[in-house]
Amino acid sequence: MSEEISLMKGNEAIAYAAIRYGVDGYFGYPITPQSEIIETLMEVAPWKTTGMVVLQAESEVAAINMVYGGAACGKYSMTSSSSPGISLKQEGISYMAGAELPCLIVNVQRGGPGLGTIQPSQADYFQTVKGGGHGDYRLITLAPNSVQEMADFVALGFDLAFKYRNPAMILTDGVIGQMMEKVKLPEFRRRRTDQEIREQCPWATLGKTPDREPNIITSLELDSALMEKNNERFQAKYRVVEENEVLYEEVKCDDADYLLVAFGSAARICLKTIEMAREEGIKVGLVRPITLWPFPSKILRGYAGKVKGMLTVELNAGQMVEDVRLAVNGKVPVEHYGRLGGIVPTPDGVLDALKEKVVK
Repeated sequence: MSEEISLMKGNEAIAYAAIRYGVDGYFGYPITPQSEIIETLMEVAPWKTTGMVVLQAESEVAAINMVYGGAACGKYSMTSSSSPGISLKQEGISYMAGAELPCLIVNVQRGGPGLGTIQPSQADYFQTVKGGGHGDYRLITLAPNSVQEMADFVALGFDLAFKYRNPAMILTDGVIGQMMEKVKLPEFRRRRTDQEIREQCPWATLGKTPDREPNIITSLELDSALMEKNNERFQAKYRVVEENEVLYEEVKCDDADYLLVAFGSAARICLKTIEMAREEGIKVGLVRPITLWPFPSKILRGYAGKVKGMLTVELNAGQMVEDVRLAVNGKVPVEHYGRLGGIVPTPDGVLDALKEKVVK
């Protein structure tokens, strides 16, 4: 089928992109503001056409363990939730990282801590890029800022997850999840056959065959020396990801005296701020990290000697700002501006903060 352009919510785009990518199984649980993902999948009923399994699990804990089972078989397996639900999935996510299983997780963030609010937030940054579960592990993390990127990052997330045998997450928020825009949906890809999975995923648990013994998938290793070797292998893999998979966007940075650094919906707000600031003669640019991990540290470090100051704009109390400060290593002042409790910053508010905190 040819590409189609449709008007839909970000959450709906995730669902349609998953079907078209050839996802084998989705396991989730409703929670605002991401319930449209599972609702759309249930409404479209892809099990009747592509054979995709869609299951509402009895809990978030059950859902992530179903993803574990599907991923262990080499299947394209995914889940989605919002902040409190993702917290419940953390043990399973850590297990999958330790077992080197590829999967896709979607977090449409809402305000916290606790149950907080159903309004948008970006306060799960620490939880996601620092490894929210136990152990030394990383999640490949993509931060869309449009409905189109919500659709596009399903394929990108799965591709990176399988390339590195590591869980990947689309970290978005209620603004992008609920907003409606035109989106170009990808063409349908047929689902892989079991033989293709065996060839592409020789590590998968597909039973004993004439040419190989059964595989065992686990994150458990009771021999400390061997467990250290496992961890060393993980860290070496993460260094390869950091070297090769950094994605970012630069807007009006060539002549900028000051930089805004923002991701997701906050980055969209900053585009208007840049326009307003330049009308007042303040040369402002934007660096938008698209991969939150691996983080574009080298790119930001390169601007440290060129600009007079940086301001991170986040829907939180200040999280990504720590990674920006680490990247520039004190060579340029870095400040933070954010709103809490589900309140979304305005372009005027960002501009006022820039003048107050950074522009001297």
